[in-house]
Amino acid sequence: MEETRKSAQEFLDLIKKSRRGKFKIYIGMSAGVGKTFRMLQEARALLKNGIDVKIGYIETHNRKETHALLEGLPVIPRRKLFYKGKELEEMDVQAVINLRPEVVIVDELAHTNIEGSKNEKRWQDVMEILEAGINVISALNIQHIESLNEEVKKITSIEVKERVPDKVIALADEVVNIDLTADELIARLKEGKIYQEEKIEAALKNFFKAEHILQLRELALKEVASQVERKVETEVTTPNSIKHERFLACISSNEKTAKTVIRKTARLANYYHSKWYVLYVQTPKESADKIALDKQRHLINNFKLATELGAEIIKIESSSVSKAIIDQASDRKITTICVGKPHLNLLKIILSTNIFNELLKKLSANNIDLVILS
Repeated sequence: MEETRKSAQEFLDLIKKSRRGKFKIYIGMSAGVGKTFRMLQEARALLKNGIDVKIGYIETHNRKETHALLEGLPVIPRRKLFYKGKELEEMDVQAVINLRPEVVIVDELAHTNIEGSKNEKRWQDVMEILEAGINVISALNIQHIESLNEEVKKITSIEVKERVPDKVIALADEVVNIDLTADELIARLKEGKIYQEEKIEAALKNFFKAEHILQLRELALKEVASQVERKVETEVTTPNSIKHERFLACISSNEKTAKTVIRKTARLANYYHSKWYVLYVQTPKESADKIALDKQRHLINNFKLATELGAEIIKIESSSVSKAIIDQASDRKITTICVGKPHLNLLKIILSTNIFNELLKKLSANNIDLVILS
């Protein structure tokens, strides 16, 4: 009976996937590399070839070259909303779905919609359009990918607030990198092709430093390469040759380190296109009546982050963290367990128990890798 239900669900998922619109994403290392320009070029080429393409939302940033490409393209009027006494505009998702173009161009995938919109984020609008069977071409910068948030912050010292879950990028049928050298990008900035004149000097001293651009460029190239490899593994390689990885991220109630473990495990799972889990073992001293409120809040936020990145959450009550890990690894057929680096509370708990040797033996016997994340 269970096999029949599973088979029926798999077939239903196939039907839904075939009905869903195709999704193409342009990724760049920063603003100004030419993502919007490329999307408009593609829209013009599609229109010339008889494809019904419409502009759902484009942000030209008052760039002359980009604005010129927009002329003559069919634009779906934006929805007007009043927020804090100002008239603002958002993409009209319902109008896109009602018009049903073959292809719709939607810029700024990471954008946060105005309060009062149906969806909080534009990527959620795009998911709705894809579900309606409409093909979407969109774009975002590498710093807006959720699991890269910490890496980008280390490079630029800037925390990007608008982020897109990795599962959205993984849904893309095609991911294209728009690449420029650091010198080319800085030259474009100095020529006033990215920001207005009064913002150029500040940009050169902050985000647009050559060393920042090089590191962001590397991240963008790696991200697109991993997406291409994922497609090769799932669509080209024969099923028997694919190693089905399963990752288990073990977290404690420490907010910062848990976030690192979650994001890094998400990157690994995304790379291998694998199922992954986040395990939190609630020990007696962290029971609901004893755990501090701020730790409870941190846990809830981390569970939310993990869910957005595509993980399944496992919450277990146990006096033995090690035994709980062993049991879950066995039950879920885990291939790799990810924990934080040694100074973290979680690893201290594991190391301080007599069962640690049993954990290592069990992992070794079942060919399970243990990854300690820095």
